[in-house]
Amino acid sequence: MNLLLNLSIVIPLLGFIANVLISGKKEKLISGIAFVSVGLHFFGGICFILYWMYNGHPTINVKGLTLFKSPDYEFYFDFYFDKITAVYFFVGAFLSFLVTIYSKAYMHRDEGYKRFYNNILFFYLGYNIAVFAGNLETLFMGWEILGICSFLLIAFYRNRYLPVKNAIKVITVYRIGDIGIILAIWMNHHLWHQNISFIQMSNQTLVHEHLQNHSLVGIFISLMFLITAAAKSAQLPFSSWLPRAMEGPTPSSAIFYGSLSVHLGVFLLLRTYAFWENQISVRIIIVIIGLSTSIVTSLIARVQSSIKGQIAYGSASQIGLIFIEVACGFENLALIHFAGNAFLRTYQLLVSPSTVNYLLTEQYYNFAPKQIRFEDRLPKKLKHSLYLLSLKEWNLDSIMYRLIWKPIKQVGKKLRFLTLKKLFAFFIPTYILAFISYAYEDSIPPDIHHYLPLFFSLIGFIMVVKSFSERKSPQMSWLLILMNHFWIALAISFNEHYKFSETLLYLSGISVAGLIGYICLQRLKAFETKLNMNTFHGHIYEHPRVALAFLICCLALSGFPITPTFIGIDLLFSHIHVNQILVAAIAALGFIISGLSLIRMYARIFLGPHEKTYHETPYRSS
Repeated sequence: MNLLLNLSIVIPLLGFIANVLISGKKEKLISGIAFVSVGLHFFGGICFILYWMYNGHPTINVKGLTLFKSPDYEFYFDFYFDKITAVYFFVGAFLSFLVTIYSKAYMHRDEGYKRFYNNILFFYLGYNIAVFAGNLETLFMGWEILGICSFLLIAFYRNRYLPVKNAIKVITVYRIGDIGIILAIWMNHHLWHQNISFIQMSNQTLVHEHLQNHSLVGIFISLMFLITAAAKSAQLPFSSWLPRAMEGPTPSSAIFYGSLSVHLGVFLLLRTYAFWENQISVRIIIVIIGLSTSIVTSLIARVQSSIKGQIAYGSASQIGLIFIEVACGFENLALIHFAGNAFLRTYQLLVSPSTVNYLLTEQYYNFAPKQIRFEDRLPKKLKHSLYLLSLKEWNLDSIMYRLIWKPIKQVGKKLRFLTLKKLFAFFIPTYILAFISYAYEDSIPPDIHHYLPLFFSLIGFIMVVKSFSERKSPQMSWLLILMNHFWIALAISFNEHYKFSETLLYLSGISVAGLIGYICLQRLKAFETKLNMNTFHGHIYEHPRVALAFLICCLALSGFPITPTFIGIDLLFSHIHVNQILVAAIAALGFIISGLSLIRMYARIFLGPHEKTYHETPYRSS
């Protein structure tokens, strides 16, 4: 069984690698490899599930490859299989198999045919890593893969304005969810004093022993799980991103935002249910969020002018009900509801073009009088107020912008005095002095030493805020993000004495990616005299290789699991003390904002309508 469980990750990975190496002109071979790899995985998985059930459906936990180990810390892959994994795997494999068949004709002769299938296979790999994950670190790896696949598929029509803009909006909400999972992993390190696995977390006796004297820690971790789940599953106040995600091709919308990716928030709550089931306050909050989301999104869905918007909000409404079922402890009902909602939304999205055509034809030939509905019995003022609020989607977008992103941008604009020359003239010498003070750490008074981690992390945060609001110079924005990582590493180094190799592991990926990315920007500037972030430039038309190299560097710099930085982030956070919640929050927020700044930089420089007039100007939306 252990070998078969490992193959569940290997097969999608091999399919993705094989498709990457094929020429983009060979459509049949590209779709064939996707069909064979996903189909083989699906039918092999069915056989495995039947064998697993025949043997009494035991809970399987397999400890995989250990990537890093120290006396106090271990980063390893862990795979877990139970009925939750079985349901999510079956639904995911079956729907992905159908979509690979459907897309063969749907995407035929599309310019991005290979790119589409690469993204679908990469998504399928990330989805399997997430649902088979046996610990939070492995889950986070799959989580990050799903996030970048979402961005790439929403911005699939990358020569258009709205798909790229909406892709940035969606990745923004995803990064908010990442704050929750990063802080949950950090606090779990201090609660369990190890990398906790889900099989240990499902042991109620063990959980009770650890939370008996740390009830506030338990509530904090549970709320972080809830924030992550709500952001991923488009629950209030994050619901507005789901219809924006429908700008991508219909098949990707079907399996991403109709069925699989959008239900992973439910998966996280189901997987961690044993941890928070005795925390009544958390369960009440989940019920309130689920109920309010279900009501609000149902109202919004009824006034949508596009069929994709109706399906998106309808799906969010049903997920709100699933949240309530999970909070009430109805695990089996939640799994059945998930499967039914996933199948229904995928079907609705795949047939939506035909349905629209049918309804347009039908309304001309068969008149149906308006039926009296529930809302018609409401007082007119209330009915009209709800109607206007629903038309404006309850101002969810503007509320998010005003509460979170506008204050950050305003702070960044007040840092306009920071120029590239001042950055080199002031902050680099300051960093050198701070590094020297670390060498003579023992001579620093304890009262001052106590505040140094917070002070240095704040300096790094200021830099990343400035990078987020920078519009004129991509080079400066890039260097500010690099400096943020170095300041964070230095700040945490003052906490406790640990091996320098741990900091080196983190900074190695940062340094290499930072250098290559800066070279890409300089090379692009040599060809294109105008290089800023005030608008979308679309340079991927004429510089596709530079765009690919820069995207990889952006992912590496943001901690994506392709460099040692991914391990290093988790490793450094384990050295932030439990009473340093402000340091942890600033560091996590810095990572999230820097990731957003990097994605925005890539999108504005390389995506969108090309600024040169001899390229065709596409429609704003797909």
